[in-house]
Amino acid sequence: MKLGSEVLLGDAALRRPLQNRRVAVLGHPASVTRDGRHILDALADCADLSLTAAFGPQHGMRGDKQDNMVESEHYLDPRLGIPVFSLYGEVRYPTSAMLDTFDALLVDLQDIGTRIYTYVTTLAYLLRASAAHGKSVWVLDRPNPAGRPVEGSLLEAGWESFVGAAPLIMRHGLTFGELAQWLVDTERLDVDLQVVPMTGYRPDSAPGYGWPLGEYAWVNPSPNASSLNMARCFPGTVLFEGATLSEGRGTTTALEIFGAPDIQAERLLQRMAALQPAWLEGSTLRPCYFEPTFHKHAGKLCSGIQIHTDNGFYRHERFRPYRLVCLLFKALRLDYPDYPLWRQFAYEYEHERLAIDLLSGGPRLREWVDDPQATPGDLERWLTADEALWAEQRAAYLRYA
Repeated sequence: MKLGSEVLLGDAALRRPLQNRRVAVLGHPASVTRDGRHILDALADCADLSLTAAFGPQHGMRGDKQDNMVESEHYLDPRLGIPVFSLYGEVRYPTSAMLDTFDALLVDLQDIGTRIYTYVTTLAYLLRASAAHGKSVWVLDRPNPAGRPVEGSLLEAGWESFVGAAPLIMRHGLTFGELAQWLVDTERLDVDLQVVPMTGYRPDSAPGYGWPLGEYAWVNPSPNASSLNMARCFPGTVLFEGATLSEGRGTTTALEIFGAPDIQAERLLQRMAALQPAWLEGSTLRPCYFEPTFHKHAGKLCSGIQIHTDNGFYRHERFRPYRLVCLLFKALRLDYPDYPLWRQFAYEYEHERLAIDLLSGGPRLREWVDDPQATPGDLERWLTADEALWAEQRAAYLRYA
């Protein structure tokens, strides 16, 4: 297969509309070609293009900024001498001065298929700004490593935030190019959007089911997105960012592992299996112990669970990480009724609303967990309705068989 960036780099005729225009790039450390070249360096070698600026999202264009709300600064690219503007620093929405530096923006971001991943929000902001300022946006499409399955709840009206820019479902099953077209149509943006599609991409094929295993190296799109396993787990495990349990930051398997010093993970697994065994299918759930070196519960031995989707027990269509983590919350609330589960702190520039509500797209999940009378069947009915609605909405945007 070929990435959208590789298609563009290999076709001078495709690049012709960009000639005699000022070109900017939105990218990050994973914006690389098959042979590991960063998109900025590869485009700089195209004599027919004039690069005038670059933009970096959360975690930076070239470097890795750890954790949320760790900002990046603007700088000059040392090789190209062009400004690299941070969209996760003093501003998150591009300013008029930034937009004045280019005519066409090339977007080459490796997404991982989850609504709350902030690259989705940065894409939405740039599409809106480009529509308002008459700029062109070219999305160089990339794989969605989480594949095509849909899961979770839709973002509720009034719950928009930096981790929820549009009424997406948690695990949306779209590539970044497909997602860009959906955003433009949904918001009725008057913007010149071009999507450079991949060739040979087969999102339903084993063993990658969305990621071209054996063809492309995994390069972390953010510091804690360290594996395909993480990308598959993330639509569920990201909810731990709003909880007091550790999501594994401070270990080498962040967002693949979770736990706390004051719980018994095996006991919780037993309770989960009794409540709704179907939600545990599709992966291996391994009770384990870990000690984070930083972040939540640093230096303390945590009883936890690691999710494995990288072995022969993985079943792509049956693995439902959002339900899995919701069930863990429910089991914990039932077994530890007074447990201080919800973390209260400033999260992605929000100081009033609870992080768990921002992550889940509204208060309904938290209310379901905290209601001792609410059952897995209640949550299933809500999620199934949202998933059916999203599947219908996204059908027209699927480019790859």
